[in-house]
Formats: sequence, structure tokens, C-alpha cells
Amino acid sequence: MGGTIAGDLPQAKPVFRLDVTRLRRMFWHMTFEDRYGGGRALVLGGSGGIGGALVDRLNRCMAVETLSRSHNGFDLTVEQSVENWASKLTPGYSVIFDATGALEIDGAGPEKSIGQIEPDAMTAQFALNAIGPALALKHLTPLLVKEGPCLFASLSARVGSIGDNRLGGWISYRAAKAALNQIMHTSAIEIARKRPDAVVVSLHPGTVQSDLTAKYLGRHDAVTPPEAAENLVTVMGELTPEDTGGFFDWKGEVIPW
Repeated sequence: MGGTIAGDLPQAKPVFRLDVTRLRRMFWHMTFEDRYGGGRALVLGGSGGIGGALVDRLNRCMAVETLSRSHNGFDLTVEQSVENWASKLTPGYSVIFDATGALEIDGAGPEKSIGQIEPDAMTAQFALNAIGPALALKHLTPLLVKEGPCLFASLSARVGSIGDNRLGGWISYRAAKAALNQIMHTSAIEIARKRPDAVVVSLHPGTVQSDLTAKYLGRHDAVTPPEAAENLVTVMGELTPEDTGGFFDWKGEVIPW
């Protein structure tokens, strides 16, 4: 009685599988200019170190508008201010970048221990670093283009990562940035339903040289604001709708929640 043993079975031919995600990334692997050049951008906190550098960088390829407390009285922590400015702006932005945020607020620096927690200082951290961006999402994302690529990004910080926290300390700032990341992630899900080509992300710019961060740099390497802006623009150009709701660093690498 004839038969075939396992070793004699014909070998299956390799099957070509279309990796849709990889294909989408290949399609979207363009420069920032390729995706958003010629469009309009709005930068919140455009008078700050990173914000100002971003304005300069984006001006090379886009028509840029800015809002900041020092330049035009825009206050991200007051909803009426955000709502009023939103009503004055013309819809059709390809990019909205929230470059607001602070490590020190009204002279209160980050805590080194639980015993240093102050309710007012913690409230101020959440107001600026979490609730403010939430108000921007609420009132400004309707101004994004309705079709085609568009992006809303907010400056976060690696110390807002719960999974990457091995040192402790800085409780209020860490918690506010962690809240920001949740706000961005949740908002991205909703925004994608009406704008499937939208990218909504939290971005960590790395350690950036400024007057406010000078005393906290320690042994950390730091980049200048223009370098940080260039890094962020590069990353934004590489992100696709598949990445919306994510948390990325200045190299485009995913940061754990």
C-alpha cells in the first residue's frame, strides 16, 4: 500500500500578504512639507521658547498664526478666552500645535517628595498642563480642515509616562502630563470619526534649553529650541492616522503610557 510520509509532502509556496499598515506608512512616509506644506498652522504659546522656534520653522512652508498670553491676551486656562478666540479664527487649519505648558507656575517648582504637595500648586499644574489643552481640543479642533491630512499636537513630557517612572518625585507635573496624554488619546478616537485622516498626538520634545529649565538640566543633554522644533517637525511629518492618539518622543519612538 503506497503512501506519503511527512517529509515527502509538497512544500507550500510562500504566500504574499499585503501588509496594509506597512503600505499606509510607506504612502505617508513623506516630509512635513509634503503633507502640510502650503497649508495654514496655528501655534498656541507661540511666544515661548519651543513655540517661538516652531513658528519660525513652520513659517518656511506654511502660513502661521499664533496665540499667546503675552502677545494677544490668549489664556488657555480660561474657557471664555479660548472660546472667544476660536470664534475669531477662520476655519481650515492643517496644523494646530499646542506649545503651552510649564514646569514651574507662580514660583512653585516640582515636588521632590509627597510631603511637599500643595493643593494650589497641583491645581495650577492641572489647569495649565491638562485642562488647558482639553479646552483647546474642544474649541479649536473644529477649525481643522474637514478633508485630507490634518494634525493637532500638544507638548507633553516623558515624565508624564506612568510606565517609565522609576524615580518618583515631580508628582503634580507628572500627573498633569499623564492626564494630558489620556485627554489626547480619548479625543483622538472621537476626532477620527469625522476626520479619518487626522493625527492627534502628544509629543515629548526632549530636554530643551531655556531659562525655565536651566536649573533642572543637571547632567541631561539638552538641545536648543530651534533644534527641538526641527526634531518635532520631522516626527510630525512621519506620523500617520495609524498613529493618532499616541505618545511619541522627539525621535518618533513610542513612549509607554
